[in-house]
Amino acid sequence: MADQINSLEELASVAGIESTPVADETIIYEAKRDELGRSYATGKRKDAIARVWIKPGSGKVTVNGKELNKYFARPVLQMILRQPFQVAGVDGEFDVMATVKGGGLSGQAGAVKHGISKALQYYDPALRPALKAAGFLTRDSRVVERKKFGRRKARRSFQFSKR
Repeated sequence: MADQINSLEELASVAGIESTPVADETIIYEAKRDELGRSYATGKRKDAIARVWIKPGSGKVTVNGKELNKYFARPVLQMILRQPFQVAGVDGEFDVMATVKGGGLSGQAGAVKHGISKALQYYDPALRPALKAAGFLTRDSRVVERKKFGRRKARRSFQFSKR
């Protein structure tokens, strides 16, 4: 046992494998904008699908042709839509035009929030770390569980009667 292997480099040389230094695999994202200077993204939540366009502006948000406070009347839903801008630190700097269909108001608000987050990332890739850390770029995959046969709902059974 005169020639012991003490490092990975020695092991690689004995095995005949060329050792390559590990490259720093930092992915560089490029801005995606159309000819009008807008960024587009699709957001999804439950059964709702939102198509979102953002462009620099005064902070005006339009959903299905209506103002934000007309379409989403509840303050909680309006707060959900403002979260990506607050986390990214660009509150009031972008105009949003969104069309959303499917699901209910809560799912639609989540879909628009997801779309706004993705569109902000496409417009300025420097905002990605803040949005990613807040979890806004991840699609919430929770959906309604399907109804099973022989049951009243997904898990609820019919009432049991012993006699």
